[in-house]
Amino acid sequence: MREEEDLDPRCGKPRWACVCDRVTPLRPRTRVVILQHPQEDDVVLGTARIVTTAIASAKIIVGLSWASLDAALGETVDRNRWSSVYAHKIPEGAADRNGAVVMDRHGELTNAPRPQGIVLLDGTWSQAKTLWWRNPWLLKLGRIALVPKQPGIYGKLRQEPRRDHVSTLEAVGGALTGLGEDPKIEAELNKLMRTMVQRARDHGFDPRKKTTPVQRRPTKE
Repeated sequence: MREEEDLDPRCGKPRWACVCDRVTPLRPRTRVVILQHPQEDDVVLGTARIVTTAIASAKIIVGLSWASLDAALGETVDRNRWSSVYAHKIPEGAADRNGAVVMDRHGELTNAPRPQGIVLLDGTWSQAKTLWWRNPWLLKLGRIALVPKQPGIYGKLRQEPRRDHVSTLEAVGGALTGLGEDPKIEAELNKLMRTMVQRARDHGFDPRKKTTPVQRRPTKE
């Protein structure tokens, strides 16, 4: 059953879950690219479009597979200056850097210069795994693993399989802080997500119900 209601044109969320009114433009030095599984349809709780609303330079690319990072971006970049943010294995005894562990493509700790960009996978964890395995070029990028200091913001609205599995928005903020960006960027992103979650609760949203908000189309005259 599809629940028909107005969606905000910027973030794509129902008006009652939209947080565009709280957005402060953020300008990290690091480029943010989100590869989104085409079946990711969580209109209410999804966070990728909150990221692109707050960070104008961030980009969502929808699909299942691309031949390379260049093919995904539609431009030529130095893949040695890009990293993937994923549930990577962390070397034993490794100390995190402000909540993140930064590694080279082989999973070894590195002090290499800050990457020019980061790539994240958006969807359910099953969908994220599909994106990971269908794009082997991700193995050629540096690696960033998160070590969250706090429980995920979703709380009971969405159960994550592991503590280090967080929303796309939280992963963006945590990775940017770990790379030396202004911590205020992560704080502002998290504030937006908390507002979205609270508005969903206030509306009485139940993620267990199989309803998907869709945008009303104007009637033909």
